[in-house]
Amino acid sequence: MSADFSNERPRAATRLRARAQRLLATRDRYDVAVAALFVTLTVLVLATFHVYAITNDEPVQQRYGELIVAYYASAFKDQALFHFVNLYLYGGLFDGIAVLIQRALPMIDPYAIRHLLCAFIGLGGIGAAWATARMVAGPRAAAIAAFALAVCGPWYGSMFNHTKDIPFAAAMMGATYFLLRAVRDLPRPRWHDVAGFGLLLGAALGIRVLGLLMVGYVALAIFVHGPAWRANAGKAIEYASRSVTAMLPAFVIAYLIMIVAWPWSALSPLNPIRGLVDFGQFHYQIRTLLGGHIYEMANVPRWYVPAYLLFKLPLLIVAGAVVSVVFIIWPRRGAEAAASRRRNETLILAVIAAFPVLCEVIDRGPAFTGLRHFLFVVPVFAVLTGIGLDWLLTRCAAIRLWLARAAALAIVALLGWNTGTLIVLHPYEYLFFNPLVGGLPGAAGRYDGDYWVTIMPEAVDDLEAYVAKLDAKGHHTHRYKVAVCGERLPFEKEANSRLQWVSDWTKAEFFIAPTHMNCDRALGGREVSTIKRLGVKIGVVKDRRALLTPEVAGMP
Repeated sequence: MSADFSNERPRAATRLRARAQRLLATRDRYDVAVAALFVTLTVLVLATFHVYAITNDEPVQQRYGELIVAYYASAFKDQALFHFVNLYLYGGLFDGIAVLIQRALPMIDPYAIRHLLCAFIGLGGIGAAWATARMVAGPRAAAIAAFALAVCGPWYGSMFNHTKDIPFAAAMMGATYFLLRAVRDLPRPRWHDVAGFGLLLGAALGIRVLGLLMVGYVALAIFVHGPAWRANAGKAIEYASRSVTAMLPAFVIAYLIMIVAWPWSALSPLNPIRGLVDFGQFHYQIRTLLGGHIYEMANVPRWYVPAYLLFKLPLLIVAGAVVSVVFIIWPRRGAEAAASRRRNETLILAVIAAFPVLCEVIDRGPAFTGLRHFLFVVPVFAVLTGIGLDWLLTRCAAIRLWLARAAALAIVALLGWNTGTLIVLHPYEYLFFNPLVGGLPGAAGRYDGDYWVTIMPEAVDDLEAYVAKLDAKGHHTHRYKVAVCGERLPFEKEANSRLQWVSDWTKAEFFIAPTHMNCDRALGGREVSTIKRLGVKIGVVKDRRALLTPEVAGMP
């Protein structure tokens, strides 16, 4: 029996291997590569989500979610959310869902829930970019788009704790996918495409009023896909009216989701428009860096956002997006329907990527913290990269096969370089800058750095290790007072009982600060820990005890 059993195991393994080979043989190799990518990303999210810091805004956003839940739980009587800082300008869909999950799972830290939820939504954004590129240009374009976005520092580095920007961007990318699906069948789109568009548009509007941009994109898509107006104006008008009617259910769905997730928008029919106007004119005292100059957010140059897009996005995405524009304007040969549709859809995607940036340039709206508020265009740029580079590879293959292979190797090399850079930067991937400004070393002190103070977990760990050494040497063991160039909660969530946050910096025995905006120079002291990436100092821990009197330091 034992011999039979031992022989059966190799046979089972052989059968399983053969089955896997048959399964892979029926799948496109690019789809298989993307599947492997998502498995890898899922493992990375689960293994590393706990190392990402709580950002400065998260405690406020968490409280906003609690107020929204309280509003509904009190049958609309508790209206504190309408008076809570400026968050009436935003929907609280993500925050409300995170609070509900936390109440269902009270044993899990609420910020762990937020970070996991945000990260998986970020993976959904990569999936939406993949699906869009695949629909427009096929599996190879989709694979390039997915890998390009996955190893894009501004995206991956924000996936865990940019809990408004990433969910909004993912929802907008998903809505774009369903929009392109729906317009292919206009004026009679499939109901599930219309419903999918409405659900994801509602999700976007339930986070940020900028989702209203989608209304204009629907009009653009109808115009591009419809009959030529000059050739037959009557037919074009009929097509447009029937298409708008067909898409109306999507807007109803989106509106209902918006008013549930953004209660302020339901107080008056015009509130969403007021929110959009207020959002574009909102200014407060916050400084930002551009090219080594410090600006107030209300006074940044018009080229602020384009510059950050140019310098923060990987060169592969920058080049790929440019190539996609070349594809759009390349002289057409023949009238093949598929090729024409691909151009039209690429044109729509190019407008979706560029229009918000152009509005910012023209209107000169509020801008700060680099690319953060424009993360929602990054997945679209990744899709354009996939489409553009797929077309380039096809053109190269038509000239010489070796040329296409060389171009493919260059794409793989650039993806590998981006991956290596993110590994070195971890967990500060959002500090990625491309070689146009010399990477992070060239950008340090010239462009926005660690504005979220994400060095907090590493800095606190270093300080706790330092304090433990002091105790081992027989020094006094009172609670040490720590000043932080950042918010209180992120520090206290990381620190043990030996470290006490103080608001009066003159009494601080230790000081934790990022180097962003020279915050590390705000207090003196001996540096006992330096946090670096790529040779750049991004944060410090200082021992200030020698600068204090014994009474202030708590010494006998």
